Amino acid sequence: MKKVSIFQSIHLKFVLIYVLLILVAMEIIGVYFVNKLEFRLENNFKDSILVQVKTLEYNLRELMLESEKSGQDQSSEIRKVLSDFAGEDIYEARLINSHGLILGTSNSNNQGIVGQKSTEKIVNQAIASQSQQDNIFLDQHTGNRLWVVTSPISSNGQVIGYVYLVSKIETVYQNMQEINNIFATGTGIALLITAILGIVLARTISRPISDMRKQAMAMARGNFSRKVKVYGNDEIGQLAYSFNHMTKKLQEAQATTEGERRKLASILAYMTDGVIATDRRGRVILINDPASELLDVSRETVLSQPLISLLKIEDTYTFEDLLVEQDSVLLDFSTKENTYILRANFSIIQSETGFVSGLITVLHDVTEQEKIDAERREFVANVSHELRTPLTTMRSYLEALANGAMQDEEIGPRFLKVTQNETERMIRLVNDLLKLSKMDSKDDQLTREYVNFIGFFHHIIDRFEMTKEQHVTFKRKLPNTEIFVEIDEDKLTQVLDNIISNALKYSPEGGQVKFKVKELENMIEVSISDQGMGIPKDNIKKIFERFYRVDKARSRQMGGTGLGLAIAKEVVEAHGGRIWASSIEGKGTTIYFTLPYERSQEDEWS
Repeated sequence: MKKVSIFQSIHLKFVLIYVLLILVAMEIIGVYFVNKLEFRLENNFKDSILVQVKTLEYNLRELMLESEKSGQDQSSEIRKVLSDFAGEDIYEARLINSHGLILGTSNSNNQGIVGQKSTEKIVNQAIASQSQQDNIFLDQHTGNRLWVVTSPISSNGQVIGYVYLVSKIETVYQNMQEINNIFATGTGIALLITAILGIVLARTISRPISDMRKQAMAMARGNFSRKVKVYGNDEIGQLAYSFNHMTKKLQEAQATTEGERRKLASILAYMTDGVIATDRRGRVILINDPASELLDVSRETVLSQPLISLLKIEDTYTFEDLLVEQDSVLLDFSTKENTYILRANFSIIQSETGFVSGLITVLHDVTEQEKIDAERREFVANVSHELRTPLTTMRSYLEALANGAMQDEEIGPRFLKVTQNETERMIRLVNDLLKLSKMDSKDDQLTREYVNFIGFFHHIIDRFEMTKEQHVTFKRKLPNTEIFVEIDEDKLTQVLDNIISNALKYSPEGGQVKFKVKELENMIEVSISDQGMGIPKDNIKKIFERFYRVDKARSRQMGGTGLGLAIAKEVVEAHGGRIWASSIEGKGTTIYFTLPYERSQEDEWS
């Protein structure tokens, strides 16, 4: 499992959430507190200035009334009162009459405006409305904020003048800035302490979760020996206890499952039949070694592959068809060179509720059985055909003899001769069948003895040369030395008789039969060649099969049973040799066979 980075861990998430919650809470409190405090300080400042303005209004009103009664100029007293009023929070104070003329100012550097009409917008607004006007302006030179207020001076219900006051309200905002800095510092300290506490608190929560995660990863690797430490009896502690209990149960279940799996694997491994299991969608989830060998596939490549594709039956069956298939299915993987047939039996896997969860396929190699069945059917057909032909001929001739042909001195003996020949032919056929039957059942044991094969071969050739009826010449190419081979003389005599008889049958008048023996390293190779019609290339490998004839009509006419070369093959292979043929159509055929040969034995005989 991929390791969790610090930025993805629940530990960091918990601390961040905890710190963010505290930060949001403090920001909400801070914004509310600062706004309220700023509003309160600003109002207190304004109220304090207005109280002073009331006192200033009283003094200035007295001076204006006195000047009006006495007719004397009170500008110096007005200036003195305004100068005394200006202080730490007051930047400038002016007295303006009801017509907007400036009667005095506290700013000694600005005495030139006295006697002039005021151009201040806020003064004009106050005169127009005869009420108090105030606003906050920004000083263009210093960049500080100033609170400007214009307040009317009333006497007997009439406005006789105005006090124009410029106060330094920037000090309020400077105080607020200091308070904000103190609050920000406090917030930072609080967040640091909160983060430390959050880390400690997060560890108490995330440590058991981290332990359970490590245990889960260990369980995924098959390690059930670890236990999660229980840190308390709270919900997380109870979860850890439950996790340990689940681990124990899983360990027991895994041990049981592993035992069953080993039993199943052992059974599947030692089964001679191939077994394939699929899921409910027909995809392979299990295949044993015999099945892999039977299908010539590797286990890794066929897992998750559709069963019908693996068995190569997608053109004739669907997976749903196999679920209801009651009979076995033959799988033909034969090629031109080899026959290969498997039989597949299917059985569905059902749960207790009847739900189909998969399919079991059992494979058997029935190639040999199918071959035997095919050979048996062919053998029965061939024997029936070979016996039916002479029996039909005999019946026809016997019926003719019974109907009076016996009385004819010319026809009677000829019909009897034909009947006799067909009888002998059936006897030869039955004898050959008996020989093959003995060889197949292994009841016919070889009686071997060391024989000089060259002398033995000359003797057989001499016998045929003396009794042959055609004008065929024999050519021998045999070694002049003696070659002793351990053979069964009777059986091998029959082999050579069959081969030489075939060579004579198919040799034309004036033809030649060649006999040759060649010494190999641990074998002798015997070959017999004729100059007959030859055998087609496609049929050359079939001439050693039972009842096979290249030219059936001619072979049957010559009295052949079609078993001579089959018997020869059985005898040669029983001796440990090999037999084969080569042929060129129109030029002749050569039959070869080999026999085991030990040179040391020859030295002992010599």
